Amino acid sequence: MSVSRPAVHPVEAPPLTDAAENPPRVRMKEIQGMPGTPGGLALRLSQFVFAAAALGVMVSASDFASVTAFCYLVAATILQGLWSISLAFLDIYALLVKRCLRNPRALCLFTLGDGITATLTFAAACASSGITVLIGNDLNICSQNHCTSFETATTMAFISWFAVCPSFLMNFWSLACR
Repeated sequence: MSVSRPAVHPVEAPPLTDAAENPPRVRMKEIQGMPGTPGGLALRLSQFVFAAAALGVMVSASDFASVTAFCYLVAATILQGLWSISLAFLDIYALLVKRCLRNPRALCLFTLGDGITATLTFAAACASSGITVLIGNDLNICSQNHCTSFETATTMAFISWFAVCPSFLMNFWSLACR
């Protein structure tokens, strides 16, 4: 009796994903100015320094509290300074432990915070600028007021806003690319 015996044919395992066919997902390059980069830290520190300078110069004038726009500038620069220094500490931490800060939730928080503080700082600087022009040019009472201090504080607030804009735009762009 001739019984056929089953033949064992080896089965090849399917190949694992080939890097040529399915390249691994590549993250966006570290663009300077984004959270967790040295450029981002430099932007945060410059935001803080100029907001602190605006605050210091404005508070040094004794009669700033008599004008609402100047009080608004003080409040906006305090908020800008606190936001910027807290994110600067976060950037320092991320740089020390080599951590990426591009988590979608974190990016959303950074974008919202930068947008809010940028808007408040810009509005306060514009309002203070208008009052400074009113006092200096229209009313001609600079001799009775601290016009130079008001102008310097307003300028520092505008420079702080200029430093916030790249941070906001980078975060917003990175958030929109997801």
